[in-house]
Amino acid sequence: MIDTKTLTITELRKKLSAKEVTVREVAEVYLENIKKTDGGIHAYLEVFDDVLEQADLLQKKVDAGEDLPLLGVPMAMKDNILLKGRIASAASKMLEKYTAVYDATAVVKLKEAGALFLGRTNMDEFAMGGSTENSAYGPTKNPCDTTRVPGGSSGGSAASVAGDMALVAIGSDTGGSIRQPASFCGCVGLKPTYGRVSRYGLMAMGSSLDQIGPLTKTVADTEVLYNVLKGQDPMDSTSISEDTYSVSPEVKTVGVPIDLLDMEGLDPVVLENFQETLKKLEGEGYILKDVSFKNLSYALAAYYVIMPAEVSSNMARFDGVKYGLRVEGKDLNETYCLSRAEGFGKEVKRRIMLGTYVLSSGYYDAYYSKALSVKTLIQNDLEKMFADVDVIATPTAPTPAFKLGEKTNDPLQMYLEDIFTVPANIAGIPAISVPSGFASIEGKELPLGIQFFAPHGGEERLFSIGRICTGE
Repeated sequence: MIDTKTLTITELRKKLSAKEVTVREVAEVYLENIKKTDGGIHAYLEVFDDVLEQADLLQKKVDAGEDLPLLGVPMAMKDNILLKGRIASAASKMLEKYTAVYDATAVVKLKEAGALFLGRTNMDEFAMGGSTENSAYGPTKNPCDTTRVPGGSSGGSAASVAGDMALVAIGSDTGGSIRQPASFCGCVGLKPTYGRVSRYGLMAMGSSLDQIGPLTKTVADTEVLYNVLKGQDPMDSTSISEDTYSVSPEVKTVGVPIDLLDMEGLDPVVLENFQETLKKLEGEGYILKDVSFKNLSYALAAYYVIMPAEVSSNMARFDGVKYGLRVEGKDLNETYCLSRAEGFGKEVKRRIMLGTYVLSSGYYDAYYSKALSVKTLIQNDLEKMFADVDVIATPTAPTPAFKLGEKTNDPLQMYLEDIFTVPANIAGIPAISVPSGFASIEGKELPLGIQFFAPHGGEERLFSIGRICTGE
């Protein structure tokens, strides 16, 4: 019998090697879990019809004694990562029937490692949102409390792991879209150093910010997936080699930004949990050190200028002509307008309009240019802090998972959920969210997460301190 609640990649690999279980039996367990659970969660947009056939092919590799890091591991894929021959809609009507004609580099690596692909997961449309309520196909619910959001934009991937509907999942992180859902759903989520994982085959939202990464139940599983995904790619000019950064994996000092302790919008239960986790780390021998992140309060504002600017550029390709939805008008201009009006949801339109505005003549210097200057200030802040500490700790999100519909009519409140996560994307540094406890609210135990930043190439530091936090 397979206990999916406690199963890890290492344990599954051992069971398969020892012939205690077959890949088909594993696949059947997860398919049954999806059948029982996903009707009330909506983590998946599609469960693939060839899962058992995949399993049988992978079993031949097991029987042949092949030693692959992900051999037979059931995995969910976010719907903005291309899987050849499969629909990749980015949870948008614009790409409702679009079928990928090639594999993303991340998918190629996962296939080579022996992964078993269960299906594609729900997300905020084109990764624009923090709650997975912006999907054109309906919201995903949090498995820990179905009246609440799972976070976003990788909410479907996080929910699939938290709901035992996949052993691991892949998401993308532009401003916290892996880490915030990980916090809300009680998972581990990693945003790697910018360029460590190829973005080839990932639908671009903010090209200078996006990064593919894993969602898992343990830090050890996250490390396994990261080691499979990383590597320079000739198809992605922004990808970097292993020796680009040289960082010691040792962690002794943990920086605590004193600026955040009285930050507006930080839920007291989150702050209390954060402080308790820091005390535990101190008890494990880590040295806590106050650091000043004086430009933290500007990070969110800068992000919500830079990101929409890149969105407006990246979304221009979806015009009703090249591919995707086409709504015929009386001329080409009307076809553009009708196709984009019907194909894009409210949040995507909002960000396109905002991005077009900040890039327009007369406003570029006032907004976009200043945001890039703030980006440099934030990078400098972090560089100075990492001269004194090995990692920096913050809460992952300022609140526990909020109610479905609670913030959909207040975009600014929704955007504030990214306050602690966006600095990592702006600076391009790695960050991890690991479970740190629970908040008892309305009779439910809602997961909370603690986040750690490391300098460029410092993923090993994140794994090291993450294991301490989770007791692995």
